[in-house]
Amino acid sequence: MKFNMKNTHSKLLLLLAMPALLLIPVKAQNNNQIQSKFDFVPGEKVIFYDDFNSENIGDFPAQWTTNGSGEVVTSTKFAGRWFNITKEGYFMPDVSPEFTENFTIEFDIVPSNIINKENAFGISYFFLSGDRTVPGYGSQPGMAGMVFEPGYDRVTWRNWSQAKEWQGDDGAVSFTFKSTEKYHISLWVQKQRVRVYVNENKILDLPNGLQKGYIYNIFRIETTSESNPLIGNFRIAAGLPDMRNKLLTDGKIISYGIQFDVNSDKVKPESYATIKEIAQVLKDNPTVKVKIVGHTDSDGDNAANLDLSKRRSISVKKELADKFAIETGRIETDGKGETEPLATNDNQLNKAKNRRVEIIKL
Repeated sequence: MKFNMKNTHSKLLLLLAMPALLLIPVKAQNNNQIQSKFDFVPGEKVIFYDDFNSENIGDFPAQWTTNGSGEVVTSTKFAGRWFNITKEGYFMPDVSPEFTENFTIEFDIVPSNIINKENAFGISYFFLSGDRTVPGYGSQPGMAGMVFEPGYDRVTWRNWSQAKEWQGDDGAVSFTFKSTEKYHISLWVQKQRVRVYVNENKILDLPNGLQKGYIYNIFRIETTSESNPLIGNFRIAAGLPDMRNKLLTDGKIISYGIQFDVNSDKVKPESYATIKEIAQVLKDNPTVKVKIVGHTDSDGDNAANLDLSKRRSISVKKELADKFAIETGRIETDGKGETEPLATNDNQLNKAKNRRVEIIKL
């Protein structure tokens, strides 16, 4: 038998290069990993919200379960209140009602550590199918699950299930989290598909990220002893927003995907995809006119809330006109402040439901 040394050498070089190729998002199609424009749209109904403002500084947040430890803190560098995880363990939001097969999770995080490492490590994020009353489990908890883990210059992921004898798929994508920077993480689950966004970047898109035949009802964060991240503005929303049907058939869109800086009319960058969806409905139906109405919760002064809601609706109109060329004559604006709540303003979840933008067909 004769060997072609030239071809053998080429194949060897290709094999040696393959691990490096898997770290390049645009080349990792065989692992279902891509990186592209931010297209995240939050779920239709908010089912959990915690900005930690109702907690006392130094207390562990009441809406979370853990076998570790943490406390609510403020930061001189980052505005607002934060949940500072201080001892290794698992940390789970107490979500009721249950997740649906389509849901989104959003939160801010500063992935800090106590040993002054420049890059983030020691934090894992789990989607699990299991019993929430027995949260301990082991390294592959629940009846099925998926975990993704930032580490130095990459994010790794894997999944498993009891049905497949705890086996599954795995992969990695190149992305670096700095331990001293703030990130907005957005997670979008549609049945088996899992998408992970960091700020405005999509870093993972896994059509089969979750294995079939399970209801994934738990989201869990795990940390090691060296990691002590700050977590803020945690939100879970269920269902798929159907903006076209809601506007054209029901006559109204209630959107939680248009978000603003605190006490400001400045539209956050993560609102882009939601506003784009609304713009597309208007482009496809050029005779439709709408009124944009801003709403707030009851915190703060009534008159200030009314003024803020009016300014926010004007900001959304400006985004539609400037970025998507929707004619300003088709859009009216208004603000109701805290005067038309959807829920009583007695807890963080209900306040989150009341902070919204409505698009009403005229």
